[in-house]
Amino acid sequence: MIKIDHSLSSIEEAPGLAAERLEKIRALLKARRILRVDEMTAALGVSPATIRRDLVELEKLGQLERVHGGAVSLFDSRMDEPLFDDKTALAVAEKQRIAEAALAYIKPSDSIFLDGGSTVLALARLLTHMNSLTVVTNSLRVATLYAAAGPHMILTGGEVRRLSQTMVGPTTRPLLDQLHVDTAFMGTIGLSPEAGLTTTDPREAQTKAMVMAQARQVVLLADSSKINKVSFVKFGTLPQVQVLITDTGADAAMLRNFRKQGVKTIIV
Repeated sequence: MIKIDHSLSSIEEAPGLAAERLEKIRALLKARRILRVDEMTAALGVSPATIRRDLVELEKLGQLERVHGGAVSLFDSRMDEPLFDDKTALAVAEKQRIAEAALAYIKPSDSIFLDGGSTVLALARLLTHMNSLTVVTNSLRVATLYAAAGPHMILTGGEVRRLSQTMVGPTTRPLLDQLHVDTAFMGTIGLSPEAGLTTTDPREAQTKAMVMAQARQVVLLADSSKINKVSFVKFGTLPQVQVLITDTGADAAMLRNFRKQGVKTIIV
């Protein structure tokens, strides 16, 4: 007698269906970088056991790393972060408006931190006349901007990360541990209610986290392309951010979520 197995899992194991699922999981991870099993189950309409088997297969192929409750993409993180000069050419008008709005949070004699983001660099260009301002930065581009004139500048030192033109990692700690700034102006690669603030590089994330811990307030400058995106490594949570300045392209539901978590949201 031939036994016919009517279970869902046996149907799902058909080679064509399995290959289609693997491709969908790759696409989801490429877009989000970090996914939970329940998210993939809902997106693909299959059982958690099937998703876990697929993740084992993709891990064998070197395309992801399984973590508790989900998976992290192993696609080269540099593919998700453009070269700095390429970033400055994206959303130029939006970044300029965000930078101009950020001026409201700076007083002439303040001490501030300027992060290495391209929107933060747009803000830095607006501060060249503020000679009483003290700027702490890990950005090589900001350092070059203020090298001859402008605000009093303190450079963090550290390991140079050429992709972002910043100094990052544990060697930035000796200076950052000694300093307290009025406001830290930060950029991000990703921002979501669940994952918080994320970036592509663990060393960059470490330095960002240290800065935020030393600031009286954190102002996040993020154009709408960063919202509801998750990058590789977390460096902060939404409750650590006092102000978010973004543009009119930002998703309204996301912004309401941020406000519920105590973030003052400014749209320009």
